[in-house]
Amino acid sequence: MAKLPKFTLTHNEKKDRWDLTKDGASRPTASFGTKSDATKGGTLEKAVGKDGGSVKIQKVDGQFQEERTYPRAADPKKSPG
Repeated sequence: MAKLPKFTLTHNEKKDRWDLTKDGASRPTASFGTKSDATKGGTLEKAVGKDGGSVKIQKVDGQFQEERTYPRAADPKKSPG
């Protein structure tokens, strides 16, 4: 299986929004007004795209809160959760 693209959801203080950025990219793939807007009802899965990916979700303070894999079937078997 090919490696999944990696994304990070971070808070952008200057623009008061949450940005989903593909690792290594300079521009966000998608932006959201709140973290809950980004994480509810399949929104992140749609933003990641049909090829899927791994999304690390940060807290406002920059610490990582959780990691999600889309589609769920692509989640590595060795990872907890």
